[in-house]
Amino acid sequence: MMRVLVVGGGGREHTLVWKLSQSPQVEKIYCAPGNAGIAPLAECVPIGAEEVEKLQAFAREKEIHLTVVGPEAPLMEGITDRFRENGQLIFGPCRKGALLEGSKAWAKRFMTRYGIPTGEYEIFTSPGDAYTYLERCSFPLVVKADGLAAGKGVIITESLEEARRAVHYIMEEKAFGSAGDSIIIEEFLEGEEVSVFAVTDGSTYLAFPSAQDHKPIYDGDRGPNTGGMGAYSPAPVLTAEMYKEVEEKIFKPVVRGMQEEGITYRGVIYGGLIVTAKGIKALEYNARFGDPEAQVLLPRLQSDLFPILYEASRGNLAAVPEPQWTDDVVVCVVMASAGYPGSYEKGKEISGWEKVPAMENAIVFHAGTALKNGKIVTNGGRVLGVTAWDPSLKAALEKAYSITELVTFEGAYFRRDIAHRALGRM
Repeated sequence: MMRVLVVGGGGREHTLVWKLSQSPQVEKIYCAPGNAGIAPLAECVPIGAEEVEKLQAFAREKEIHLTVVGPEAPLMEGITDRFRENGQLIFGPCRKGALLEGSKAWAKRFMTRYGIPTGEYEIFTSPGDAYTYLERCSFPLVVKADGLAAGKGVIITESLEEARRAVHYIMEEKAFGSAGDSIIIEEFLEGEEVSVFAVTDGSTYLAFPSAQDHKPIYDGDRGPNTGGMGAYSPAPVLTAEMYKEVEEKIFKPVVRGMQEEGITYRGVIYGGLIVTAKGIKALEYNARFGDPEAQVLLPRLQSDLFPILYEASRGNLAAVPEPQWTDDVVVCVVMASAGYPGSYEKGKEISGWEKVPAMENAIVFHAGTALKNGKIVTNGGRVLGVTAWDPSLKAALEKAYSITELVTFEGAYFRRDIAHRALGRM
């Protein structure tokens, strides 16, 4: 029987813990730092996700068989390199492989080297050079912070003035800190976005179904980007024929490229893609499960998640049978704190749990929650991921939104148009 440590404390990690707790091979789960929703399923440990040395010591002390890294920041801190150097099994790419997400400039150059279709781009380390370049551009354009910005470092600009403001905001005001030391100015691609994931052991991979998230804060995809306000799976924009194109042009070149560059990539390849009139193109890659995409993908997985992550970490993914998936549509509606993605207050009591019956095919994943004086309170920008599934998209949405009326907290905000693109195709 296996002991597992999950690193992180958000909605993605709650989903990972929930799914791993169903495995007959898993005896005990720890989560560092965890949250109020994770606590009933795993022993929460007061160690931050980026406290690599403490995590390593804890994993050694508890004789952990597998550590699963949820968020991107510890991957960029080199957590997997440290664990592997000490013979500890861990799921996640090495630090150099994590540059696929940690540096958009590195990722763009990687895509160019291996023929992965993506938008035209230029990279700048000087705001002056960026301003000069913008003078000869046509719009719209996309301005991106190079480093990690919690999903918020991408600004679509419609004019020269807007683009100049975006460069100033990222590079000179340092809105995203050192993540904005360099920027990418990129062609704006017209089309519909979709997320596709695969787990790889560095030489082969298992592809997951498609999902689509909702980045902007307001209905109608308006307002600033967030970490994600909701998601659903599958995304009907991606047909079976297109999925073959994704495997050939998005996943296989990454695996091959990492091998050719001597990079040990054992973890998630997350393709943030766009379906354009000229085919599928990569907007960006991430190096971990998406949040909230994990909340809609893992409930569809009928197979045991543990052997997928375990064997991928061992470089032995070929030993795992092809995963089985339900045909259900899964939706996740994120309930956020008032003010998010800007400043917001914490400590608001979450009420209404007792009103939620043991609903079939529904679960509330905790993202930013904590236990305080025996009560569950808000502790982040994105607080809850209300998730439901059904063969019918409309029924799944109805179920999820009915729960948002029951489980409430002061200032709770959520989008009311999750899956609007899929509904528009019906």
